[in-house]
Amino acid sequence: MNRTEARHEKASGLDALAPTEILALLADGQVAAAKAVQSSLESLRKAAGLMAAALGEGGRLIYAGAGSSGLMALADALELPGTYGIPEDRVRILLAGGADALSSLKGAPEDDVEAGKADLLALDPGRKDCVLAVSASGSTPYVLGIADVARLKGAQVVGIANNPGVPLFALANVAVLLATPPEVIAGSTRMGAGTAQKIAFNMMSTLAGVMLGHVHDGHMVNLKADNRKLRARASRMVSDITGIDLPSAEAVLAKADGSVKIAVLLASGASGTGEAASLLEACGGHLRPALRSLSAGTVTN
Repeated sequence: MNRTEARHEKASGLDALAPTEILALLADGQVAAAKAVQSSLESLRKAAGLMAAALGEGGRLIYAGAGSSGLMALADALELPGTYGIPEDRVRILLAGGADALSSLKGAPEDDVEAGKADLLALDPGRKDCVLAVSASGSTPYVLGIADVARLKGAQVVGIANNPGVPLFALANVAVLLATPPEVIAGSTRMGAGTAQKIAFNMMSTLAGVMLGHVHDGHMVNLKADNRKLRARASRMVSDITGIDLPSAEAVLAKADGSVKIAVLLASGASGTGEAASLLEACGGHLRPALRSLSAGTVTN
């Protein structure tokens, strides 16, 4: 039996416990799930590398899942454009059951391997793409169909599961095992397994963002500032990185058309947006070497 379907060692008599005792047991389960991610750092590093390479080469990240695992994938995918400025057409999401799954997580669609294959084929996957396929059991037919087609089309596949030795790993270029213990409520993988998946997605996409140059000193310097909160955050970032005051940061951001990286370079001595853009392009979009080059006076247009 898979660990995700096994009964938790402390589950006997669970329903007879006091509410606070039940909550304590549930909290312990969440902590154990989070700790399980620690043993997968190397595979998470490799997965993030595939993600960064795909985006860096003009490919796409294609998130794929079913049920609660699919929702964990969806949450990560939807955040990438706003957090790291990834174009929306470079991040795609495949859920068993399609858009209907967002209002009703019916179980039957996850058993349809052919639907998984058809959904991915509709995206015309290729060698530049990276497919992030997640399944707590590691054997969900819909997800396996997607992973199978992805490999046939030459896309890179990251397989994420909570059980060892599963079929999904046989189809993956990088296998991420999140060895969470049995759920306090047996088989309820929205709990421990889902928590570990969410943490893993957070870590992979954040590391990919760092690799792509979208993070500087802990700031999301490639964010899409499309509301008041994010515009204020962008101003604070420019101020923090360059040492100028907030009004000056707001002014230079306006000149940079909202680009934090361009604004930082302008505030640091770039003669104009053209020079700043050239610096960033020469440095692969990474702000730190661009600032170093600007300081050394090695800018070329």
